[in-house]
Amino acid sequence: MRLSKLFGRTSKTEGTDYVIPSHRLLTQAGYIRESTAGRYYLLPLGLKVHDKIIEIVRKHMDASGAQELLMPVLHPLELWKETNRTNTTGFELMKIKDRREAEFALGGTAEEMAVDLVRKFNISYKDLPFNMYQFAMKFRDEARARGGLLRVREFVMKDAYSFSTEAQFQEIYQKMWDAYSAICEELGLQFDVVAADNGYIGGEYCHEFIAAGDNGESRYFVSEDGTYTAHEDIATFAKYQEDSDEELKPMEEVEGKGIIGVEELAKFLNIPVEKTTKTILFETITGEVIAAAVMGEYDINETKLRHILGGVDFQLASPETVKRVTKADVGYAGFLNLPKEVKIILDESVRGRKNFEVGANHTNFHTINVNFGRDVPEPEQFYDIALAKPGYEALEGKGKLVEKRGFEVGNIFQLGYHYTNLMQGAEYTDEKGVKQKYYMGCYGFGIGRSMAAVVEAHHDERGIIWPENIAPARVYLARLGESPGVIQAADELYEKLQTQNVSVLYDDRDVRAGEKFADADLLGIPYRVVVSDKTLEHTLYEIKKRTEPEVMMMSADEIIKTLAT
Repeated sequence: MRLSKLFGRTSKTEGTDYVIPSHRLLTQAGYIRESTAGRYYLLPLGLKVHDKIIEIVRKHMDASGAQELLMPVLHPLELWKETNRTNTTGFELMKIKDRREAEFALGGTAEEMAVDLVRKFNISYKDLPFNMYQFAMKFRDEARARGGLLRVREFVMKDAYSFSTEAQFQEIYQKMWDAYSAICEELGLQFDVVAADNGYIGGEYCHEFIAAGDNGESRYFVSEDGTYTAHEDIATFAKYQEDSDEELKPMEEVEGKGIIGVEELAKFLNIPVEKTTKTILFETITGEVIAAAVMGEYDINETKLRHILGGVDFQLASPETVKRVTKADVGYAGFLNLPKEVKIILDESVRGRKNFEVGANHTNFHTINVNFGRDVPEPEQFYDIALAKPGYEALEGKGKLVEKRGFEVGNIFQLGYHYTNLMQGAEYTDEKGVKQKYYMGCYGFGIGRSMAAVVEAHHDERGIIWPENIAPARVYLARLGESPGVIQAADELYEKLQTQNVSVLYDDRDVRAGEKFADADLLGIPYRVVVSDKTLEHTLYEIKKRTEPEVMMMSADEIIKTLAT
């Protein structure tokens, strides 16, 4: 490809104010250009990289035994209603109507479509297991698009859906784990496989493949011994457990005007922080109020709390709701003497304490020397609703939790019978002729996001450094000067390289050498070859790897041999 004819070239002005490196570099180098917030054009060079990533993913999916197909982009809305995901997705579902007033969802994920397809066939146990996948455009009306290709509203994803018996599932799950690991390795990504929350997808467990990166939105924890890895949404830790034989003291209210913070409160009351209690009120869209309490040092993990509540969506209670329920201002709530309709969820960290503090539900007052059994009934169950933080002790003596950040490029989900229980007729015939529900898994891999993650991992102050297997071209051929000899030599080398199936981006523009070298570095092509009057004096050419400082001199034949291998 001749650079003089390329649509979408490098820019000195576009993207310069973007904070995320991949966003800035992909824009400046002419790989992408924003349409509207969260939607991007893939320009010719960007599409080449994108397609090469697809081929790597396809190779490993095919090797796992999965079969490629393509589903419609428009999903009949009644399928989403079957599973009640018209109301429970983690993003705003985009809907349209056709001329017949039939309602459709723009596919953000395709579990319902996969189940609907499979139930159209009469399938025997002999046909199991099978795994089908596609590369398809996805639409998610995210509240906050950011970071270029890292969080968008429209993108290409490889999504796969497996159907099996329960006994067969673990083998499929492991195959996808291995396939995704191989894909990440081939893309040159350092990554962790992280236990995570299934969210709106459903099922009981999942794992995310997170590429390392300080700018990543994914926050997770690894134990010091490296044997425990979990996303912040589900991470567990060894919580404070009181072991005390102290005598019970009389419960009383103590005035502490304006004292709300845990450290300040503990100092004021002359008690350890571990004896303070943090009670937060939430309210659901239906108006139900939940009081969630943890030991004062901890914070509440809303994802864990949402699971305990059966996936019900909620938000922090308004000051008006707090006042109505507790008769106090915000900051003085406790789980004592709340109205019966308030649902109380207590964390494991409040169990077993003696003479502890809780909010008095009385503005400026705190209740001290509270004890289970005497002052408040011992609940039937305590829960894990505490948010993990760096430095907390991991369970089972695995050391402290270390925080890491990165970019989620893929995920694998156990779905079990979640969808086949909700959608009628999702059954196969077993060896006894009896209908049985499929056991499912789903597996997503983001193409654009992985492209951005590669740039996050492989760049320097001059630009992108593409791994050779996904670079838009293998060599950047820079012609310096407009003399007939230079033009002829560069044109001939361009043709010879193409004949040897070496992909070339030929910079045949009449611009300064510095501009060409800067563009070569910005674009991140693995090799740069220079043809100039100076090099031709010795019938040689300059060749330099993007990752190395040294410039070597080679003949045309030597260059072709080097680049064609």
